[in-house]
Amino acid sequence: MQTRPQYVIGLDFGTSSVRALLVEVATGREVADAVRAFPRWDAGQFCNPDLNQFRQHPLDHLEGLTAVVREVVALVDDPAQIVALAVDATASTPGPVNAQGRALGLLPEFAEEPDALFILWKDHTAVAEAEEINQLARSWGGPDYTKYSGGVYSSEWFWSKITRISRHNERVAQAAHSWLEHCDWLTLELTGQPLADLKRSRCAAGHKAMWHPEWDGLPAEEFLAQLEPKLAGLRARLYGPTYPADEAAGTLCPEWAATLGLRPETVVAVGTIDAHAGGVGAGITPYAMVKVMGTSTCDIVVVPPADLATRPPVAGICGQVEGSVVPGLVGLEAGQSAFGDLLAWFEELLRWPLAAVLARTANLTDRQREELRQEAEDSLLELLTEAAQALPFAQSPVLALDWVNGRRTPDANHQLQGALRNLTMGSSAPEIFRALVEALCYGSRHILERFEHEGIAVRQLIAIGGVAKKSGYLMQTLADVLGRRIVVAASEQAPALGAAMYAAVAAGCYPSVEAAQQAMGSGFSEQYEPNPARAATYHARYAEYRALGEFIANTTPGPENKLIR
Repeated sequence: MQTRPQYVIGLDFGTSSVRALLVEVATGREVADAVRAFPRWDAGQFCNPDLNQFRQHPLDHLEGLTAVVREVVALVDDPAQIVALAVDATASTPGPVNAQGRALGLLPEFAEEPDALFILWKDHTAVAEAEEINQLARSWGGPDYTKYSGGVYSSEWFWSKITRISRHNERVAQAAHSWLEHCDWLTLELTGQPLADLKRSRCAAGHKAMWHPEWDGLPAEEFLAQLEPKLAGLRARLYGPTYPADEAAGTLCPEWAATLGLRPETVVAVGTIDAHAGGVGAGITPYAMVKVMGTSTCDIVVVPPADLATRPPVAGICGQVEGSVVPGLVGLEAGQSAFGDLLAWFEELLRWPLAAVLARTANLTDRQREELRQEAEDSLLELLTEAAQALPFAQSPVLALDWVNGRRTPDANHQLQGALRNLTMGSSAPEIFRALVEALCYGSRHILERFEHEGIAVRQLIAIGGVAKKSGYLMQTLADVLGRRIVVAASEQAPALGAAMYAAVAAGCYPSVEAAQQAMGSGFSEQYEPNPARAATYHARYAEYRALGEFIANTTPGPENKLIR
């Protein structure tokens, strides 16, 4: 008698959409996937790029979740074959909730209030609050809570954002019984359990909220109240213990089971960060670096705890947390705040004149305008890439700095900005595009060098994400700049696949994440070898990039702007 296959679902909540991936447990075969864009986000609602304000409505997430899960569940003969699901999400993307765990943005009185929504990772409205946290952590007389956060707390993270909202929006501050990271809120929604019983994500807590066993979890009440009196009492309403992503958080509540077409017995794993799930889905092993390349990058490394026992924490990164990424190992995270976003910014810059001219052209129909606009949108980056590749390698006077969304690592500082140098009357769009691509690669090299300077010898480079899959030009440039071989994970949906692996372990299908990786992994589809003939030139240009970064950092107001190394 043939046994029916079992399946798990990985739910990957990115910046602009959610994806459900249906995976066969025994083989890792990716049976089906479904994607739903966030309509309110696409329309720019609740966001103000001029203020670095980026908010997301919880209805985008719940409507998307419902649509994509239903779509993949419909392809299975019997819902009982789906044994578990897991959620990964961007971080730090916290949102306020009431005492029942209900997101404030779902309540009528807060439905149109940006401060009551989820504060997306790329929201940098809390730069001043991050700097206060850094100064206080070094001076308050207790532990330096930034110790395992690279020594610099970021405006992208949990406490900076909560402090900002608590100070500037009294209504939200009064209504917020607690705050939840996006992945934790979704897990709570799906399980329907009381807020106090929720198993909070070790990944999100350790990397974004300064949680660590050394000081018994979250920063002390005294520290938080000194930072902002309105935070007094909040610590007790947050959490103590945290949990790795391969543990079961619970099972689907009856309401969500009925909505999604699944059984209430379906296991829900503890939530996690999207990049961490991507590392698992890409096949991360100790001392391999997985580069998650999308709107931003996250660079993920895992290391056995014993190897770090006598070393000081790695400086300038986004966290060093035992039990994150792969339970039993120490997860290390770094990254760049703008990657695909930098190229998208330049593309939008070039599209604007075309859109403006088309809008004023009287001899075109509305349909013709839209077709031309769509054609430009679809082909502009491809044309820029072709033209940039055709430029003589020696012809590259333009130099760029990739900090258009601030600097995440090394040494977080979101007051810093991008720059272009050596522009002349002969500078062309393809030359500037090439300079931007090279700047992204130089930023990656700076991160790699920081890890190795801190004693973390990176032995393998694995790339995942849309940029890694779509731009061979950028990937080859990256290999040339780093002087390293880079392999690309075969799965198009590594974060969702990693979430599916966590789900399989939480459901008891595999004894460990490593075992799930062995059985369900997709392997690698492409590789890029460095071109030795370009090594010396890129080495010199990288030195110029670092010098430009030093100049920008030293001329930007603020006490924390110099590069540490």
